[in-house]
Amino acid sequence: MVDYTKYRMNQLNSACAEFIRQESAGSLLLMLATIIAMVLANSPMAETYEHALHLFVDLPLLPDMSLLHWVNDGLMAIFFLVVGMEIKREFLFGELKSLSATLLPIAAAVGGMLIPAALYSLFNMGGPTAQGWAIPMSTDIAFSLGVLAFAAKRVPRSVIVFLTALAIVDDLGGIVVIALFYSTQLHWTALGAGLAVLMLMALFSWRNVHHPLPYVLGGVLTWYAFYQAGIHPTVAGVLTGFLIPAGTENTQHSHPLHLWEHKLSPWSAFLIMPIFALGNAGISMTSESFASLASPIGLGIIAGLFLGKPLGIFTTVFLMVKLGIAKKPEGAKWMHYLGASILAGIGFTMSIFLASLSFSDPAELTSAKAAIVTASILSGLVGSFVFKISEDRKQGNRT
Repeated sequence: MVDYTKYRMNQLNSACAEFIRQESAGSLLLMLATIIAMVLANSPMAETYEHALHLFVDLPLLPDMSLLHWVNDGLMAIFFLVVGMEIKREFLFGELKSLSATLLPIAAAVGGMLIPAALYSLFNMGGPTAQGWAIPMSTDIAFSLGVLAFAAKRVPRSVIVFLTALAIVDDLGGIVVIALFYSTQLHWTALGAGLAVLMLMALFSWRNVHHPLPYVLGGVLTWYAFYQAGIHPTVAGVLTGFLIPAGTENTQHSHPLHLWEHKLSPWSAFLIMPIFALGNAGISMTSESFASLASPIGLGIIAGLFLGKPLGIFTTVFLMVKLGIAKKPEGAKWMHYLGASILAGIGFTMSIFLASLSFSDPAELTSAKAAIVTASILSGLVGSFVFKISEDRKQGNRT
């Protein structure tokens, strides 16, 4: 007779492993797109590259926006739709289901958001660039898991789950920040229309409607209504993801949340995120760009991501374990958590996205992007080095 509990655990472990493999593989394509963007921005094609990004795309019944805006506001709404579904799945059936099991990564994520924001604010307090405080708050789940898979092949699964859960909570925090602090003056009629569509989708979800049409049409209408209302339209993607029917623990694999996330995740990881990087990671590497790293924006972002992230995360984990509030999983060492905390400083996708919302001045945006790339590279290298030391020590103890 099959042990059902063991069978369910194997299913959950397999789903988690597949998610991690996909994010890790997507990070390679994301890195390639970033390199291509950097090469284009520093080649004789730089002017053509910039011109193409700012070409206006006129679509019937939809807003007139540049190609770059369609990437950031349109394609990224699909990315956030997938993020919304991932968050819902994790809280209902995955690693964030049990409060006792998720207390450590949730608290660590909060510490890893507050300290970087505070450090950025210290460098930019009272200045016109203070609105960029949210930029160093986020962890790029694809890059961080990709570096972890490359640098620490024998890391305990609990550490991978910790970093994954932390990055998911980070995403949720970033979404809340975008909704609350990066919306323009509200137009209440359009907002009311968007909320009405969301309520209608919630009714379809409650009635367990599986056909995609109500959610696709509702998501598009909510996106348009939020755009007109002055709320960043990517929030519509997240809220739509939250409303996809999920089923129960026993029936989840036959419900839209599982099926549609499984279908859309590869498109998000292997197409949308690389396109986003191709459009946003092109930084002109001039002497001015390097000098901008010493600006308040540059120093605030580098301090926030490279120093603030590990300080906030590792300190929170250490205190919670030492005070007996949470337990350190078996097999996980303090060096593992230090390495994971440093890798969480790889901000990239969400940080660049928040930078594009924070700064309209091209020079300020370039400074922010250069600092994000610098901090992410430093975090990746130092985090890998910490895991390397940890594995060398483990092998030394065996001999």
